Amino acid sequence: MAARRRYDVLGSDLALTGYAGVPSTVELITADSWGELDLRVKPGGQGGLRQAGDVLDLAVATGRENLGQALLLRILTMKGALAPLGHPLYGSRIPSLVGQLNDEQTRNLARLYTIEAMSDEPRVRELRRLVVEPVNGYPDTIRIEFDVVPLGDEDAINVSLDVTL
Repeated sequence: MAARRRYDVLGSDLALTGYAGVPSTVELITADSWGELDLRVKPGGQGGLRQAGDVLDLAVATGRENLGQALLLRILTMKGALAPLGHPLYGSRIPSLVGQLNDEQTRNLARLYTIEAMSDEPRVRELRRLVVEPVNGYPDTIRIEFDVVPLGDEDAINVSLDVTL
């Protein structure tokens, strides 16, 4: 019963990113900068009339997967962009780094902006680890990787994404 309650707190939404709720590698998040976010599809045709061929449907992200996706979307949304909709604290200042040099100062700002964004997320109890580093072979890209502990859970969620400056 406790697990069900935890997922109720973390919520559910349409699956918009490649986050799969599996710990660790960047390949889970194909959201490198702004260009790769899209709806995820899954095998469909469950219920209703049978259809010929491969049937696809929209996927739903729930629980930990939904929180991982929400954290990605919060990081990639400019803070204040949703203020007219009643969410003035939603987002981060990471998008303001686009066009900056990939230097220590910019990476330190990315760390600060990630900490701010995680502290504004009501479903995050603790930010445990945060690494911001350049990506080998891509001089204009930083990798932001962090672990957060969600409310009602002891196991951290690992989120990693590349941001092209």
